[in-house]
Amino acid sequence: MTAIEGANELDRLVSRSRLIGADPALVLHGGGNTSTKLLERDQLGRERRVLRIKGSGSDLATVTASDFPGLWLDELVPLRERGVISDEEMIAYLGRCLVEPDSARPSIETLLHAFLPATHVDHVHADAICALANAPDPHAAVRAALGPDVAVVDYVRPGFELSCRVAELSDRRAVVLAHHGLVTWGDTHEESYGLTLELVRLADLFVGPIDPGSAAPAPDGATTERFLVRLRGLLSRDRRQVLAVDRTQRAFADRGDVERLARMRSTPDHMLRIGVETCVIGLDDDLAGKLGEFEAERRAVFERHGRGEPELGRSPKVVLVPGLGAVAAGPDRRAAEVRREIARHSHAAVAATLDRFGGASWLDESDVFGFEYWPLELYKLTLAPPPAELAGHVAIVTGAASGLGREIARDLSARGAHLVLADIDGDGLEEACREQPGDAIAVEGDLTDGAVLDRLVHTAVASFGGLDAVVLNAGVAATGSLDTVTEQEWRRSLEINLTSHFLLTRRVIPLLREQGIGGSLVFVASKNAFAPGAGFGPYSVAKAGLVQLMRIAALEGGKDGIRANAVNPDAIFGGSKLWSEEVRRERAEAHGVPLEALEEFYASRSLLGRPVTGEDVAEAVAFLVSDRSRATTGAVLPVDGGVAAAFPR
Repeated sequence: MTAIEGANELDRLVSRSRLIGADPALVLHGGGNTSTKLLERDQLGRERRVLRIKGSGSDLATVTASDFPGLWLDELVPLRERGVISDEEMIAYLGRCLVEPDSARPSIETLLHAFLPATHVDHVHADAICALANAPDPHAAVRAALGPDVAVVDYVRPGFELSCRVAELSDRRAVVLAHHGLVTWGDTHEESYGLTLELVRLADLFVGPIDPGSAAPAPDGATTERFLVRLRGLLSRDRRQVLAVDRTQRAFADRGDVERLARMRSTPDHMLRIGVETCVIGLDDDLAGKLGEFEAERRAVFERHGRGEPELGRSPKVVLVPGLGAVAAGPDRRAAEVRREIARHSHAAVAATLDRFGGASWLDESDVFGFEYWPLELYKLTLAPPPAELAGHVAIVTGAASGLGREIARDLSARGAHLVLADIDGDGLEEACREQPGDAIAVEGDLTDGAVLDRLVHTAVASFGGLDAVVLNAGVAATGSLDTVTEQEWRRSLEINLTSHFLLTRRVIPLLREQGIGGSLVFVASKNAFAPGAGFGPYSVAKAGLVQLMRIAALEGGKDGIRANAVNPDAIFGGSKLWSEEVRRERAEAHGVPLEALEEFYASRSLLGRPVTGEDVAEAVAFLVSDRSRATTGAVLPVDGGVAAAFPR
């Protein structure tokens, strides 16, 4: 038997909880709860029994001691004699029993743990147990799999009544909650945890392997990309969503009874997190029509119960796609991936029930509705912090390995954007990805190569489901007077500083149009586009062309909500590879200033007389990416300290 380590009983409770939380076959993100009864001293120094139980919304896999609020047990146990208590009364009463009044809100199943006489109690949503609990006859299935000393309680929403029913069965070995999960207990940490593992193992043996399978071959890239961007656009009507694809669920999506499977969940706790039902949509189906049917059905349920908009939203959080697998949506990548994982386990448990028993049982419409609108569970959803400005946005940043691109990427990531960073410098690109505060994926390659650009865009769609913004920043310095510059250098500047951006623009406009929720293209040009310098012709001509490319993109993309704007920086020295020693020397000579005074010269010649930093440009880019500039397109935003000769005109 696994020994539960810890310096004291609370530490051992944390260790036991983390062991349970580390096994996704037992519980998933935020699910399940654990408790221990121990002795503590109150404010008068009296030794009293305390129930330490997981706080609402915390995750067993990562809990700490502070996630276990304490409640005075001698104030909880007498409640069992009350007969009837409403949810509101129960929560208010629990709040008055807290050892530390400012601690986390205790689990909604606190009384279930309190009323059981055992010292240690565990509640899990193990996949195999849920497969039994959703059998056509859960009582018969549990008896056959786990033996007659494990009781079954018919479905009752968590709260006072369920707590009393379970307490009446404390002389049994454990309790399975129909359509819900397993409750075990023991006089030691090891006894409770060990019983959980034993019963789950027996359920596994009885039900058979619960395995969604390995990743199946994907449809061709163009078909998948088109499907994902259209789906993301439809799901992002109210708020940007990130998509997570799970091809291991193709075995579920391709089942003949997929519609039946999609209407069930392995436990109501999963229903809260991934929606009441999974929507089933084929790769070639009318996406808008299918989603419309799903949402209309959801609204009809709530109208039958005298309510308006569904509390958990009208759109599906998970979609099963025959031929592909499953797609989960969330306000950010982590939320989407959590939903994808929960859906995988939920679908697997339901499939196991259908296959083992030839049928399944689930909550009726009234129970589903009651759970979905239940304030005690919805409270968990209010614990998340407010979204960042660019939460749910997906952006490509080119030239992101160093200098300005790296600074722009860091700023967008800090604002919540999910990034795909591109550069020819692989080492610098990996460093840039590692330093981002949020999600970032690297795509290394020469951006003048159409195959690299295609891989860049496809990576964004495959990783996040779509695209909202592209920051076209990649560039090289190209100097030389017109009578001495080589044709090779001239063409190199045009290819990298202009043509590569045209190729990427051409690639993303149809995608943004297909997605249907607009988008933002931000072209990082230069003060030289309007105020070129002698000896800097190859660079200045390309940047002037980039501004004109932006204007054409604005003209052609406007009807689809695609905005195109440019920023014109000047003399951004920090970390920039544009300003090599050779370029610095050439520009110093061109302006007749000492090399060591070049940066000061550029700052002093502006109207504001101050240096321009990467942070200044990043702020301008973030404005143009965000909805703050939703009414702006075709504009050039100078970030040059005020160079009068470069005023846009």
